[in-house]
Amino acid sequence: MQEKILLVDDREDNILSLEAILDVDGYKLVHAFSGREVLKVLLHETDFALILMDVKMPGLDGFETASMIYQREKLQNIPIIFITAIDSGDENVYNGYKAGAVDFIHKPINPELLRAKVSVFVELYRKTEKLRAQEKRLISMNISLEQEIAEKRVFEGKILELNKQLMANIAQLEATNKELDSFVFMASHDMQEPLRKIKTFSNLLRSNCESSLDESSQNFISRIHHSADRMQDLIADILSFSKVAGEEFKVEPVNLNLVLEEVVSDFQEVLQTEGGMIEAETLPQVPGNAGLIRSLFYNLIHNSIKYRKKSMPPQIRIYAKNNVVRNLGKTESIPFTNILVQDNGIGFEQKYAEQIFEIFKRLHGSSEFSGTGIGLALCRKIVEKHHGYISAQSQPENGAIFTVSLPLAEHVKTDSEKKHVKDLA
Repeated sequence: MQEKILLVDDREDNILSLEAILDVDGYKLVHAFSGREVLKVLLHETDFALILMDVKMPGLDGFETASMIYQREKLQNIPIIFITAIDSGDENVYNGYKAGAVDFIHKPINPELLRAKVSVFVELYRKTEKLRAQEKRLISMNISLEQEIAEKRVFEGKILELNKQLMANIAQLEATNKELDSFVFMASHDMQEPLRKIKTFSNLLRSNCESSLDESSQNFISRIHHSADRMQDLIADILSFSKVAGEEFKVEPVNLNLVLEEVVSDFQEVLQTEGGMIEAETLPQVPGNAGLIRSLFYNLIHNSIKYRKKSMPPQIRIYAKNNVVRNLGKTESIPFTNILVQDNGIGFEQKYAEQIFEIFKRLHGSSEFSGTGIGLALCRKIVEKHHGYISAQSQPENGAIFTVSLPLAEHVKTDSEKKHVKDLA
């Protein structure tokens, strides 16, 4: 920045003399030849580091001009050094300082003294301008900070409101889910009675009238009976899913080896018929519900046997692998075990690995593979009830691996979780 200095003298030779002395320091020098001209200059330019002004001038003298300059608030910070040839008596000094002078230089001018005094005031001006710039930045930053704080408060208010709305929506959704589960349970339960009658009367019709019915009519009865069986399986699965979804259970230590042994015994007949086998390695003990874990193993093994390859017997391996620690909250970490159920069946494309756990989702038609599309959805619901996770990996014709992650320690609900449950109750 090139500092500006205003030179004021009614004689041009004096102005030229001052310019010759100060030019070497690189200042921007502006000159005026009278007090009135000074006032005109200061109407448009106020950024002077210093004013060097002669005292004795026609019209307005230096003292009068200085007094008028300092009447303007914008000009009160510009220092004025008077240049004078008159004596430096007390009265003149008093008048000069009263008019606002900061210093005096007497003629004839000592160039070194002039440059030294000017440099002091220019340096003071530089530092003052830096402070003003910093003050402006601080004011701007403070305004910006206040705006951010105000916006943050508004945002936090919106977040609180949204959280309240979310909690209300969750409560309403859970209440709706409970009502839906109750409706599904009741509807499915009530559907069993007319279904039993359909099966009973279709069986009676077949046994009593079989000799008098042609082949087409007998086929119709068989299809009615088969559809009724499928309907009965679907209702049973829906009831199981609805019961698991809404059921709370007491957490107890579950020996996975004993549970799996019971489940495997249920498949011995089909395994002998198909020439298949289940290889089960030692599994850990987990906290949970033995009945639900049994249903989990049953559905996973049943799924592996159902989707076996026709060209080879089913081979199923069940084992534990890679215990990991998961964070269930800010302060709680629980070790998990991974239980893997691996088969040599027909497999599926990996892009369906998430969809197969959706209720009623089937990758194959009912004519090709029987089932209701609830088994794997039930598995996921059981695992989630145990605060666990389930996933699948597969490739077509290369079998599938189902990974069940279950906690090895019981998850203790935090105070906030308990409060949330209480609030929703």
